[in-house]
Amino acid sequence: MSPPVARHRPVSADVSDCTVLHVDMDAFYASVSLRDRPELRGRPVVVGGGWRSVVLSATYEARAHGVRSGIPMARARRLCPQTVVVPPDHDAYQQAADAVMAVLAEVTPRLEPVSMEEAFLDVSGAGRRLGGPAQIARWIRDTVADEQGITCSVGGAPGRTVAKMASRRAKPDGQLLVPGREVLAFLHPLPVGELWGVGERTEEELHRLGLRTVADLAHLPESTLRRALGPAAAAHLHALAWGHDPTPVQPPQVERSVGSSQTFSHDIDDRHELHRRLLALSDRTATRMRRAGVLGRTVVLTVRFSDFTTITRSRTLRESTDVTREVYTAARGLFDRLGLQRARVRLLGVRVEGLTEADRTLVQGRLDEPDHGWREAERAADRAADRFGAGVVRPASLVGLS
Repeated sequence: MSPPVARHRPVSADVSDCTVLHVDMDAFYASVSLRDRPELRGRPVVVGGGWRSVVLSATYEARAHGVRSGIPMARARRLCPQTVVVPPDHDAYQQAADAVMAVLAEVTPRLEPVSMEEAFLDVSGAGRRLGGPAQIARWIRDTVADEQGITCSVGGAPGRTVAKMASRRAKPDGQLLVPGREVLAFLHPLPVGELWGVGERTEEELHRLGLRTVADLAHLPESTLRRALGPAAAAHLHALAWGHDPTPVQPPQVERSVGSSQTFSHDIDDRHELHRRLLALSDRTATRMRRAGVLGRTVVLTVRFSDFTTITRSRTLRESTDVTREVYTAARGLFDRLGLQRARVRLLGVRVEGLTEADRTLVQGRLDEPDHGWREAERAADRAADRFGAGVVRPASLVGLS
């Protein structure tokens, strides 16, 4: 699936001050999608839906043709007509991400997930048990590859910004650790657009000022930069250009909301089919909540029509929940109250807000509720999915739904 492995060596033999590691999965969604499809390895493959959707992930063979995550699927097909398109499997991605984060949590509790496919670790307290940063980086890569059959790249540095930029330079399936004394030698030759936090518009503005490399940015008087970008952005970028990033690795707080949405490959106007899609989204959302150990009270429905008009409706439940049936009942009620008659729907989304930690939230049972109800049944289904794979147990009405 990927080109020959690029092996990266530390800039210096002593990388003991590289206490911040950035772990970034290589073409994560594509890699997970191809684990059970070895016949597609080595071919340009993208993960996505129909013509109107965007590329979720692309293998390195597809990237060689200019295909990138986030571009329209139609453009990806034009850039690489031989591209093989595989549908996304969100449950499989979530399971793989949970497993990878569990590996990282074995290294240190000072773990900050940035997304499903990347995280920062502060390994300053893990050296006595696991060795230095280079040894820890190798252990992470080897363990993820052995247990999940996918690869990741690891960057290391004294601070977050350089660690993240180093992991990008280490791709695919490599590691690059930049000690403090080598930070400027690493940073300053890079194009200014590679500096973390520089987007397209900021890059254009920096180019307008004649700044092409990080060194150019670093040596520009900060007062000049302030006039172009404003005081806050100027101070931030100037500090990063000199390798100064004191932001600590911050373990996450409880999520504020959990949700799922789907853009359909074609507009749907069939009420029964839209109910099925709502059930699938409710099931995915509730499953993520159970895995995160949270309950929520407010269910939010998002509907986008064929003309891109988007509406949201919400309902606050009497009790917090993580049960698919209860989330779906609320979402379907919100949908039905819209009174849509053959309206063409382009996107549906189901989100749950008002989250609390499940083990600290009292859920009042009803008098007529059996000892073992839907919550226990769905947790049993979660355990079956963990053991036998995503989708092994699902509501009967969702069988055959892609």
